[in-house]
Amino acid sequence: MSEPRVIKKYPNRRLYDTVESRYITLADIRRLVVERIDFLVVDKKSQEDITRAILLQVIAEQEQRGEPLMSRDFLSQLIRSYGGAVQGVVGSYLEQSMKLLSAHHHEIKDQLKAAPGGTETMGSAASLAERNYQRWRNVQNDIFSLLSSAAASGVAREEPAEARADTPVQRNAG
Repeated sequence: MSEPRVIKKYPNRRLYDTVESRYITLADIRRLVVERIDFLVVDKKSQEDITRAILLQVIAEQEQRGEPLMSRDFLSQLIRSYGGAVQGVVGSYLEQSMKLLSAHHHEIKDQLKAAPGGTETMGSAASLAERNYQRWRNVQNDIFSLLSSAAASGVAREEPAEARADTPVQRNAG
């Protein structure tokens, strides 16, 4: 596999594509993502990898245009998940959900391209959608089960039986 394309971010906030030898915009970064071109954004001064921060800027820019992908409630819930015991699980869940959605989308596109058309195409697309929906539900159920057991074990560790208000405490009278 080849090395990722390096994009340098200068202190003046400009992004420089070292392959194309030109300054680029967040729209160009979005194009690289859409075209599945592997890249890395490096802060010119500190040499720190800032790719995630730039990708978040692309998302923020996209959310400001047209129909937003993420609702206010979703974004609020996402913010609440930071710093808690479920942060890693939420990130993994969202990543797996997006991978499954992407795979589903590609499978449907491939089937529609291969089929000459007609009701069989719609039937197989509906069948594929149902199978992928069931896969997604299984992944979701697995994650919720994991979260439930993690929460239950976390409560058990945090609060010993003697400290619970609903559990009678026996003391020696001697």
